[in-house]
Amino acid sequence: MTDTADPTCSTYPMDLNADLGEGFGRWTLTEDEALLTCVTSANVACGFHAGDASVMRRVCDLAAARDVRIGAQVSYRDLAGFGRRAMDVPAGELAAETAYQIGALRVFAEAAGSTVSYVKPHGALYNRVVWDDGQAAAVVEGVLLAGGRPAVLGLPGSKLLAHAEAAGLTAVTEAFADRAYTPQGTLVPRGEEGAVLHDADDVVRRSVGMTVERTVTGVDGSRIPVAARSLCVHGDTPGAAALARRIRAALEDAGVSVRAFA
Repeated sequence: MTDTADPTCSTYPMDLNADLGEGFGRWTLTEDEALLTCVTSANVACGFHAGDASVMRRVCDLAAARDVRIGAQVSYRDLAGFGRRAMDVPAGELAAETAYQIGALRVFAEAAGSTVSYVKPHGALYNRVVWDDGQAAAVVEGVLLAGGRPAVLGLPGSKLLAHAEAAGLTAVTEAFADRAYTPQGTLVPRGEEGAVLHDADDVVRRSVGMTVERTVTGVDGSRIPVAARSLCVHGDTPGAAALARRIRAALEDAGVSVRAFA
C-alpha cells in the first residue's frame, strides 16, 4: 500500500520529518530538542552513520514525550563518512545490518513507550535504493527480518518503495524541502554545486509549492510533479530548527494539516 498525497483534496495532511540523533559521544550535530517541538516524525540515526546508545535513548525519550513518531534512519556502516560515501555491500549483509539497526532503535523506542513506526535509509543508501533493485530488496528484507512491519519512507518511483509495497508494507512518498531536484525527479548529488539549498525564504516557498501545488522547479527550470506525504528538513542544515518552524507555520497558513503519516 502506498501512502501519498491525495490529488483530489486541497488540504491533505503533510508529515514533517527531520534527521535527528546525529551525534556520537560528546559530539553533537542536530538540534534534537528544538526540532522535536515542530516536526511530526523523527528519523533517528541508528549508530551506523551517527548516533550511539545514549543518543538514541535520549532522542527516543524526547520524541515519545512529544508524541513525535520515531523512525529508524538506517545507513551503510560508515561513521567516518557520515553514511554519504558510495559502498558496495552484499545483499545478505545489508539485510542483516538493516535489521540490526532497526532492532537497536526499537529497544529505546519501546522503553520510552513508543515504537519504530517507519524506516528511512540515509545518505548514500537512500540514493542507491532509488535505482538499485538488489540493494532496495535487501533493505526491505531487513525491515521484514526486524519484524513489526513499520512503514518505509522513500523517494517517489524508487525501487525501495516498489519492493516495500510488494512485501505488503506501507510505502510512504517523501519530498525534500532543502534539496535541489534533477529533471528526472531525483535529488541532485551532494557533490554538485547547488545540491543543498541555503536560502530560507526559498526553502519555505518551495515547501508550500510542493505541498499545495504538488510541483517543484528542477535545476534546469522544468516543473516536476511531486506526490509526497512527508516533507524532509535535514537536521544537519545550519538553523534547521528555525527553518522547520517556518515551514510548518507556512504550511498551516496555507491550510495544510501538518501531522504524522504513521
